[in-house]
Amino acid sequence: MSLPPLPPLPSVPTDADLAALAGEVAAAALAAKLMLVTAESCTGGWIAKALTDLPGSSAWFDAGVVTYSYEAKEALLGVNPRTLERTGAVSEETVLEMVSGALARFGAGMAVAVTGIAGPSGGTPDKPVGTVWIGWKRRGGYAHGRQFHFDGDREAIRRQTVAAALVGVRKALTD
Repeated sequence: MSLPPLPPLPSVPTDADLAALAGEVAAAALAAKLMLVTAESCTGGWIAKALTDLPGSSAWFDAGVVTYSYEAKEALLGVNPRTLERTGAVSEETVLEMVSGALARFGAGMAVAVTGIAGPSGGTPDKPVGTVWIGWKRRGGYAHGRQFHFDGDREAIRRQTVAAALVGVRKALTD
């Protein structure tokens, strides 16, 4: 699975935008006959919520894990403590370990993981508020990650993260 540039996203997706994207992911997952798993940090389970708001989601949604702390990322997703010490929670290395760990722990065929700084605090000069890493992986394939820089308040950043994650899942399932 390669990840060419994602198509343009709504600046700040509405609930209707997120529901439409979730519906497209559901159709793609059903067509691919794959179950999905989410590993979320900054979105707090919002990706899983958007997907499971759809009736019949148990046919293609396996599990969702929310891991905010380093300890939770290590225990629930198998993220290496050295990775977290070296690169921090908001990094390509961490999101790739999160997405791989989600697939390793559940029976799904496709995983998405997100980690980022939604604000309003917590940003640094190297990783300002709005910095988000999203990772995608299909079982048997390679994990891919992409960094995003979203603008707005906490909710706007989280909404944009959910949308980008869903667009990436849809793309991975249909390419």
